[in-house]
Amino acid sequence: MDPADDYIMGEDSIVESTETNGNYGRDTVDPSLTILPRGVSGPFTSRKAQLPIVGHGGSAGLRLSSNQSSIPVRPGDSSATHSDAGSEDMDFSISTVSSVQVRIPPPPRFSPLPYATSKTGLVYDARMRLHSEPLTMTIREEEIHPEDPRRIHEIFQEIQQAGLVQGPEEDEEDAKEDQCWRIQARHATKGEVCLIHTIEHYDFIESLQEKSDEELAFLGVKLDSIYFHNSTFDCARLAAGGAIEACRAVVRGDVRNAIAIIRPPGHHAECDQPSGFCIFNNVPIATRVCQGDFPDICRKVLILDWDVHHGNGIQHAFYQDPNVLYVSLHVYKNGEFYPGLVDGNLDHCGEGPGLGKNVNIPWSEHGMGDAEYIYAFQEVVVPIAAEFDPDLVIISAGFDAAEGDVLGGCHVTPACYAHMTHMLMRLAKGKLTVCLEGGYNLRSIARSALAVTRTLMLQPPDRLAADLKEPKLSAIQVVEQVKRQHSKYWKCMYPKLPDRKDTGFESKMRLHDVIREWQSKTFSETHQMMPLTIKRSGIAQTFEHNVIATPHFMDAHPLLVIFHDPPGVMNRADPITGRVELHNIWLTDASKSYIEWAIQDGFQVIDVNIPKVVDFEDDKGDFARSDDPELRGTLTRNLANYIWENYIEPNDATQVYLMGIGAAYLGLVDLLSLNENTTVEGTGVEHLIGFVSETPVHSIKRTTDDSIANWFFAHSHIFVANSHNAWSPERRRKPRRKYGQLVRSDYDDLNQMMESHRPEIQELLQQKRKDNEEERKASRLDDEEQQGLRSPPLPMNTPAQRLNNGNGRTARASTPTSPRLPQMG
Repeated sequence: MDPADDYIMGEDSIVESTETNGNYGRDTVDPSLTILPRGVSGPFTSRKAQLPIVGHGGSAGLRLSSNQSSIPVRPGDSSATHSDAGSEDMDFSISTVSSVQVRIPPPPRFSPLPYATSKTGLVYDARMRLHSEPLTMTIREEEIHPEDPRRIHEIFQEIQQAGLVQGPEEDEEDAKEDQCWRIQARHATKGEVCLIHTIEHYDFIESLQEKSDEELAFLGVKLDSIYFHNSTFDCARLAAGGAIEACRAVVRGDVRNAIAIIRPPGHHAECDQPSGFCIFNNVPIATRVCQGDFPDICRKVLILDWDVHHGNGIQHAFYQDPNVLYVSLHVYKNGEFYPGLVDGNLDHCGEGPGLGKNVNIPWSEHGMGDAEYIYAFQEVVVPIAAEFDPDLVIISAGFDAAEGDVLGGCHVTPACYAHMTHMLMRLAKGKLTVCLEGGYNLRSIARSALAVTRTLMLQPPDRLAADLKEPKLSAIQVVEQVKRQHSKYWKCMYPKLPDRKDTGFESKMRLHDVIREWQSKTFSETHQMMPLTIKRSGIAQTFEHNVIATPHFMDAHPLLVIFHDPPGVMNRADPITGRVELHNIWLTDASKSYIEWAIQDGFQVIDVNIPKVVDFEDDKGDFARSDDPELRGTLTRNLANYIWENYIEPNDATQVYLMGIGAAYLGLVDLLSLNENTTVEGTGVEHLIGFVSETPVHSIKRTTDDSIANWFFAHSHIFVANSHNAWSPERRRKPRRKYGQLVRSDYDDLNQMMESHRPEIQELLQQKRKDNEEERKASRLDDEEQQGLRSPPLPMNTPAQRLNNGNGRTARASTPTSPRLPQMG
């Protein structure tokens, strides 16, 4: 067959091989030379400085018998055709025949995927352990500074013992193909550090080399959460240089991804001063170096900071940069958690061209775990990161949110860190670098870093816990607020904020006002309920249309006074656009069923709605956070006291029952504590019914009455959510009588609790009304027996029966012995 002729191969063709059998030599090409970008060349002086040659499989020591007529060979498999491609320690022989038939597979229908030959890089240098707290400040072992030099040693030891990287005592020639590639750290130059920091800051850190221990201690106390050592300058430059080299190796393609085990950390360091254990801000320095060295292939960078503290230094470095997206998940606690700056809140989104490129997810409390972090990643981090489409991803990997870290107080497991890493590996074609930040429990950070390293090396993450619970309500609220805040900057974020340019925006009206006004009108038409006038500064405007009563609530009837939250809303958003339409919104109001039952059963009712936010003086259509439960409890107490003094105490209700739902319950307990007339036998409150879900259980307090706790226990039923802290097994003893008669509900949702306990409450109120009527009847019979014949009643036109009570109605004349009013003159 003429070598110049092309052979047209069909499906599963067989051709005669033109190559001779036996030894056949050919120079091989080092794959490390083929993956380097243009302009980058050797020399490669040692095995450690080269990337490994990764084969595609095949049998190097294949022995052919004389009766074999064909050998399946994979394209590119040099081991099947070249005898010197095998191991030097392996002896093999190939029988010689004149020709060999080679079975050629059909061509692939799709272009083959690139074979990943690069490794995971790892940066570690023991010299970074020299930065330590002066011995004069470590008197006892328990007082060792949390930013301990052992942190990086424990992490490296954990990874080495798992067989993922060579140790310093191992021979370079024994390196395995499935181990990390060691990237040498170097000192960052002054020019590189000053891409982020001022020259004065660099010079100050450099001057620490000549300071005495006393001077170092004084400077550490003077600044914010920091200590210094004569080796701090060298260690900080090594940490920054290690981050730089790890990122550069990933961007160049020398390694697939990398982890940098470096210290001191950096994300709290500002441009002009160190703080929070941090000297130089390692990740921003590496970001700027890569953007400068590789402007064509590393323009957009995503920095994901999952340290439990907010990375204020990183945020300030890129606050106006449109090419750097900074996302931080951290404990905020209304600015009370370190670093204690308002910059960590969710409304700080960047400035100028960087607007929208700063995403803070600030947890409102400690105790967040896998469920909360995975939820935030799925709802916010991954969608925004994918839309940003970075060229490089850098994780500021503080492991102080890990389970067991006392400073962080959170419960993130190593499996969760692995899953978060895995989600970020989808971005930037897998170009990902992990740089160590905080983390102060040695076992927690070692296990977490090992899980992340395994994931970088393409091992699947471990499964999350099978009993993983739903995210905390506070975490869901934070995530939803972040989505709302950033919906104006990112297409993937819903729900979208209302557009102020819309022509109908000026005629807007909060739906909670519309609903309450409608409810007031509906109750007026169906039950003749009327709004009560509230004339007291501070609460008058808030409770307009929020206090309504049945027409005869001042007469001699049992009276039920209900204080409750506004109706709830159940909505179904459009699955495509995320929009919520009115026809897909339902009201949920369990208190309505109580009102209707009470009226039908002969009770008079005062219905009090406690808004979740005070009325707006100038409603700009912005998101409004609900008022604090304690503030709403204070509003409830003030309003309840006003209603008691003006509408209940001066009138003739035979029995008064109070019902408090949610935060309103707190105000009713305060009313009973501060107003002694509310607990007078026969004329005061007969019973208090409460529903408690998220608010704390409140105790009654009265300095002048030691027996008030016994009264409260006998005259209350407090239904408490099943998962409330009052039932926590960690409580050493049961709640005392001053908290009332507590009843554990089977549910946590207030509406479910009210529906499930309604028969029980209805039976309780009916029984108490029956007992009261029997007591009143028995009391009247006793009076008739003792007094004999009584005087006939006065004519209806006597002045005594036309006394006006000040509310526009005629009341009966009170006898001189009435406990409600003083004796008449």
